[in-house]
Amino acid sequence: MKQSLNLNLSQSLTMTPALQQAIRMLQLSTLDLKTEIQEALESNVMLEADDGHGEIDTREATKAETTETERPSSGSEAEIPENLPVDADWNDIYAGSAAPAAPAPSNEDDDYWDYRQANLTSTPDLHAHLTWQADMHRFDETQRAIADHLIDAINEHGLLDDWQELAARLTQDFETDTAAIEAVLAAIQQFDPPGVAARSLAECLSIQLHQMPDETPARDLAMRIVDNEPLECLASRDRAPVARRLGIEVADLEQAIALIQTLQPHPGEAFTDHESSYVVPEVFVTRQSARWQVSLNADIAPRLRINSQYLALIKRADKSADQTTLKSHLQEARFFLNSLKSRNDTLLQVAQTIVEAQRAFLEYGEEAMKPLVLRDVAEQLEIHESTVSRATANKYMQTPRGIFELKYFFSSHVSTTDGGSASATAIQAMIKRMVAAETAGKPLSDSKLAEMLLENGIQVARRTVAKYREALSIAPSHERRRQAS
Repeated sequence: MKQSLNLNLSQSLTMTPALQQAIRMLQLSTLDLKTEIQEALESNVMLEADDGHGEIDTREATKAETTETERPSSGSEAEIPENLPVDADWNDIYAGSAAPAAPAPSNEDDDYWDYRQANLTSTPDLHAHLTWQADMHRFDETQRAIADHLIDAINEHGLLDDWQELAARLTQDFETDTAAIEAVLAAIQQFDPPGVAARSLAECLSIQLHQMPDETPARDLAMRIVDNEPLECLASRDRAPVARRLGIEVADLEQAIALIQTLQPHPGEAFTDHESSYVVPEVFVTRQSARWQVSLNADIAPRLRINSQYLALIKRADKSADQTTLKSHLQEARFFLNSLKSRNDTLLQVAQTIVEAQRAFLEYGEEAMKPLVLRDVAEQLEIHESTVSRATANKYMQTPRGIFELKYFFSSHVSTTDGGSASATAIQAMIKRMVAAETAGKPLSDSKLAEMLLENGIQVARRTVAKYREALSIAPSHERRRQAS
């Protein structure tokens, strides 16, 4: 075999730690970004919140970082591009990593801690609540043990799963019959919250109805419906067939169904911890004169800067451990600040491009929405589509028409009869308007909606109309048909 030496020229992109950090920060939501900044402030002595006083010369920070005695702690230094024209698999970069836990409260972040505490709702545990009631009940020793097993089998919704298997196992373990197991279950079903330990949705509703006062209007009829009728019939707006089957008037049926709708199908949800979710817009859009202005929300994250006192200590060129640590923190701080700036710049550019493309929506509403896809924005900004996707993920824009997720402004193209195109969002808005204006007794079918859209120059198939209608949570025409009163 003859050996030879060849020279090949190729291009490759190295995913440096700085670039990895910039990509990760780009897709963070508002609350995640706050957590990321708080963790950076706590772990890096070179970073501090910028209150507008004591500005430092960033050239000094650059000069201090590039002294001849400094060695980067994470490999060769690389410039972070202002935009991120790269498609990287996040699992390849941070494989197996878990989301960091929320930091403990600190004096510098009292407002954020107060926000978390004000919106975190803590409730008693459902199993503990039921166990306490079982302690108060007059169970004998065997019944109390059976009750513990039944309570453990109740899921987070407050219902029992796989009752047949559970009853068979308890019957065998306690050497008793099914009637004894059901007697304990009947006692637990009288516990708070109403409807707990039910074996089905119908039984859950029935338990709640039986616990209501006898004089409750339509209670008896509601129990009759729940015990004997399939619950699917309640979803139909055409009440006449159900009323005829029950031998009652439609008005009485409506009253009973209204009572059933006040019941809780998942009694255990009141005992589940939850945190109130609020949308914080990252972008503001306002109209000034005849122009639309786009700006970032300056309140979503504190401004950061290099700590001038620690920076002054780096000016001594030595190789001590403290100096090495400070220089490493300085490099990480500059990477973090560059990543934060790159994130804000990319987000603002993407938002400006979206607003420019959707000016008609801002001025006239949903039916004026233009078709827009990720590629359109990526080509205009000369960045990769994945960068646009990350920049719009979990980000919200506040406009005069309300707060919208950035991804709301993207929709597919649908051809029109004149050779143009319309957005799927605009077509959905038209369908919503047509259905809202239909005659109560003669709802519009999907075929009729397609014909009406064609009259407006939009040619779509009936199945496409059905898909858009379902996306709007609009029932089919036969379910929307209502009897004339």
